[in-house]
Amino acid sequence: MSTATASLTGVRPLLRATVRHDGRLFAPWVGVVTLLSASSVIVYPWVFPDLADRRLLAVTIEGNPALGLVFGPAFDLTTVDGFNAWRSLALGGFLVALGAIFAVTRATRAQEDSGQAELLASGVMGRSARLLAGVALALGGSVAAGVVSGVVTALCGGAWESSLLLGATFTATGWMLAGVAAVTAQLGSDARTASSLAVATLGALYALRGFCTSLDAPSWTIWVNPLGWTLETRPASGDRWAPLLLTVALTLVLVAVAFVLQGRRDFGQGSVAQRPGPARGTTRSPWRLAVRVNRAPIITWALTFVVLGVVFGYFTTSITDVLSGNAGVQQVLASGASTPGALTGAFVRTVLSLVGIVASVAGVQVMLKVRAEELAERVEPLLAGAITRTRYYASHTALALTVVTGCVLLAGTLVALLASRADVGLGVGEVLLQATATVPAVWTVVALSVALVGARPVASLASWAGVVMSFMLTLLGPTFGLDDWVLGISPFWHVPDTTAAAPDWSGLGWLTLVTALLVTIGLRGFRHRDLTS
Repeated sequence: MSTATASLTGVRPLLRATVRHDGRLFAPWVGVVTLLSASSVIVYPWVFPDLADRRLLAVTIEGNPALGLVFGPAFDLTTVDGFNAWRSLALGGFLVALGAIFAVTRATRAQEDSGQAELLASGVMGRSARLLAGVALALGGSVAAGVVSGVVTALCGGAWESSLLLGATFTATGWMLAGVAAVTAQLGSDARTASSLAVATLGALYALRGFCTSLDAPSWTIWVNPLGWTLETRPASGDRWAPLLLTVALTLVLVAVAFVLQGRRDFGQGSVAQRPGPARGTTRSPWRLAVRVNRAPIITWALTFVVLGVVFGYFTTSITDVLSGNAGVQQVLASGASTPGALTGAFVRTVLSLVGIVASVAGVQVMLKVRAEELAERVEPLLAGAITRTRYYASHTALALTVVTGCVLLAGTLVALLASRADVGLGVGEVLLQATATVPAVWTVVALSVALVGARPVASLASWAGVVMSFMLTLLGPTFGLDDWVLGISPFWHVPDTTAAAPDWSGLGWLTLVTALLVTIGLRGFRHRDLTS
């Protein structure tokens, strides 16, 4: 038996076990992207029944280039399939990619960290069997997401070819990021680091693609970005399958590199070695412990928001040119519906709301880390000493709120400095004030996770519902003409446009009260409930 064959010994039974135990964890990602795509073709004819409504939709989207940063270019919004391609292609691929990353990491480095991989390796199990099983699960889950979403979308009223091609872009994105995750699983010192590296890569590619498409950058900037290849398929406005061949080729290369790296690293260690800690502990308070536990993610998030601030700031400096060259926006201005200054102010508000939504992810991660430490049985020994439950939980809550505040203000400062150097009609103080007004909305989203982890930890994963709802309602709610009471579910709807003549500040007061209530529920719940319950 060759060495390569021996390293894959036992992969078949391991794959069956992996699919049985971890396959269900990929099911929600399949369901979400299917719902995202199918809902577009169902709702679109109701909300936009005639051509006039659809043209107004196109003008609205063209008038807010910030939407292009998230959803990519809108090639055709006058047909149901064109609208679905704009709304679902980029975001759906992003979601499937996240599922693929987590699937690969769980099956590889997470098993090594927990000791399960060592137990399996003590039997008849090849060294590369786990990696192949994890990659196979991610590839299979991505295929399932593409096929199910494509078929369901077509059955709901979408064109078959466009729907299946759109589903194929979901699969292709999941495949590429599964390859990235397979590589980072060999580089990171543990599962959390490996996952963070892969997610950071996905986020950087996603942001760069949105930035380049929104600014109408040269075509080569799209082709050098792997996520740009899926855009070039043009579902419903070209139906090109050929760019997907590039995604398959990249996936094969990345997986091959991952197997090579695995053969050169020590079991349980990454290619990037973990540094030993100090000989004597220096953590003397719950606050310092919270900072130390979350230090690496905090640094990563700080760098991320520096990049976001520079990207959004640079985009803001170009907003005048973007709007002046937009025929749809000119039509709005000609009708007297707004002014260039008002459009710029609305754009900055949208951009900073997007920054706030991304920042809330960092805060939710800090609170979910509390739950992870609790399940790992590292919290109970601390609370057996002089540290009270309230003090411990309050320290992590304060850290979460501090981190998101710092992230929003960091990115907001960079946007303000760059915007002030361009003739866009906004000064440093105005943009900073808008960033500051966004912070209470971020606090409310994070406070939901504080309440859930503290009082109802079994439902702690529902913390992400606040992030998802805020994202969907803030960016897509106005486009669908939803009622104010529905839009008001998102905390960011209550953030005033501080550049307006008479901004309404009352919404921030209500957000502060809701935040205080949720934090109180979390603190009281953590104080009285059983740990690990």
